[in-house]
Amino acid sequence: MPDSRLDVLCIGNAIVDVIAATDDAFLAAEGLDKGSMRLIDADEATRLYGRMGPGREISGGSAGNTAAGLAMLGAKAGFVGQVADDQLGEVYRHDIASLGIEFTTPVLSGVPTARSLVLVTPDAQRTMNTFLGAAQNLTVDALDEDQVRRAGILYLEGYLWDPETPRAAMERAIDVARAAGNKVAFTLSDSFCVDRHRDGFNALIDSGRLDILFANEAEIVSLTGAEDFEAAVASAAQRVPLLVVTRHEHGAVAVAGEERAQVPAEPVEAVVDTTGAGDLFAAGFLAGLSQKRSLRDSLRMGAIAAAEVISHYGARPEADLKALVAEKLD
Repeated sequence: MPDSRLDVLCIGNAIVDVIAATDDAFLAAEGLDKGSMRLIDADEATRLYGRMGPGREISGGSAGNTAAGLAMLGAKAGFVGQVADDQLGEVYRHDIASLGIEFTTPVLSGVPTARSLVLVTPDAQRTMNTFLGAAQNLTVDALDEDQVRRAGILYLEGYLWDPETPRAAMERAIDVARAAGNKVAFTLSDSFCVDRHRDGFNALIDSGRLDILFANEAEIVSLTGAEDFEAAVASAAQRVPLLVVTRHEHGAVAVAGEERAQVPAEPVEAVVDTTGAGDLFAAGFLAGLSQKRSLRDSLRMGAIAAAEVISHYGARPEADLKALVAEKLD
């Protein structure tokens, strides 16, 4: 068992993304809302896969993408997520291990590895159709509590809050991390997650168990019920030590007590696929925190990582993130 300290341990859905280009007509024919994320069963996953155009299979999942970005930025990252003992599970484990990410979660038998069918339109919007499969079966027993204790920051994705079993595992991980004196970060993940779990998310925040909250503009407004963005930020910032909110092309803001930092979005030649933008932003920001950088520089690192991932298909970086940060920031 590894005994070195981790900068960040990410817990989330272990999902293999199948990404294919499409058009608005296909979405309309399938009755899909562009830019949305929906959960589907195994039968629908099979049917829609058969209707899609050619796709690329890339290991994904929100927290997994964040772990990948952290590793590529030089941070010591770990990942906790449930895969099955099938072909896609082996693909996922190989991809995680190839990046040097510590991944010790035992495999599961009998339930297929999760996959997300991601349809990308010419305007770079992604419509996600996700079969959670084995991912929603992460249990408390699958946690390596020593691994949780060794992580300076525990990072949790809101997507995994939906099923009761992994929610219990995440709550146990929070307790272990806090008992060890480590920080806990949580991302709201998606507006549909906030709509489903607003009361639970607010209770988690108000319990004082979170140190860092990640959200985008729509999510923070929905969570707080505020009338506009600034009112939402003011409300949420009073309830969590560090609030980080992304605003797409308008950049991002971080608030820690009386300190507030804001950066513009990093320019890109063309936006190809927005899949993973928030995940990589979180990776850049958390890497900055782990390196003891300022709020502003951590935001810049997040913006640089997000800009790289939206410039191509897929939610895992293809360029050298450390070199990009050195070029643009250091």
